[in-house]
Amino acid sequence: MFCGQATRLSALIFHRVFPVQDPFYPSEVYAEKFDELLSVLVRCFNVLPVGEAIALWRDGRLPPRALVITFDDGYADNFTVAYPILRKHGVEAAFFIASGYLDGGVMFNDLVIESLRRTQLDEIDLGWLGLGRLSIADLPRRRSVTNEVLLKVKYLSLREREEALARLMSEARVDRPVDLMMSSEQLRALRDGGMEIGGHTMNHPILAVLDDQAAEDEIVANRAHLTQILGHSPRFFAYPNGKPGMDYLARDVRIVRRAGYEAAFTTSSGSIGKESDRFELPRFTPWERTPTRFSLRLAQNFLRVNAQQLNASVMGAI
Repeated sequence: MFCGQATRLSALIFHRVFPVQDPFYPSEVYAEKFDELLSVLVRCFNVLPVGEAIALWRDGRLPPRALVITFDDGYADNFTVAYPILRKHGVEAAFFIASGYLDGGVMFNDLVIESLRRTQLDEIDLGWLGLGRLSIADLPRRRSVTNEVLLKVKYLSLREREEALARLMSEARVDRPVDLMMSSEQLRALRDGGMEIGGHTMNHPILAVLDDQAAEDEIVANRAHLTQILGHSPRFFAYPNGKPGMDYLARDVRIVRRAGYEAAFTTSSGSIGKESDRFELPRFTPWERTPTRFSLRLAQNFLRVNAQQLNASVMGAI
């Protein structure tokens, strides 16, 4: 079991936590596994609230084996499944919310997944996406087609993405799901329970494909929306998808800083150290689900310094 000593900060990303193992994506985190992973983390790390951890990092006073836990997007199961487990282990996590999907919305990737999960068809015509007519007669083929569609749709503009999703639902003959994301009331309950709520844009676009005004609108409107829901402004931000230069640009880092955030997170692998820019703090997802492999991945990430970043913040690292 890894229990490193250096004073660096590890930040983990989670998305969904299913109540039970999902047959469509069986490797995804579910309640029993999340409980096991948290047991490893609280035993081997100093698991800190995000605000406290960043303040200690900036002051050079991090404890050994410092770690924070974050969730992206705003899924309802973050509240109904993950939150009780976090409370059981005494952990305060941060939740980065794409607020345009609260209260009955659905994110583009989930619309793809649920359309192909729920359809009663055995094959589907995706020639309009350049994929041809494909069999979806069993789970492996459905998963494969889902991944192909996600790659096609992810980097479209918001308008093109919405058109593609509407076409996909029509071809799959399914309705739009309305129960996947949190409500505003659940978000406030997380806040009241000591969890950190942060920004993640309104509609989870790939910021790098947007023009300057659209990118600013996504970031600024999201912060204003969360401020209205919570009664206070969120302090931290996470870039959607989060790869420097591919998913967000130096321009977006400057927008986030001007919007009033104190720090922002990417999805670059590595741990946070003195070399890190506070508007490009690395995070990673430990995909391995067994405790031993999970711990090994944590160790490898903890030792990885100089995570990829654009160094776009005019304020510098600290």
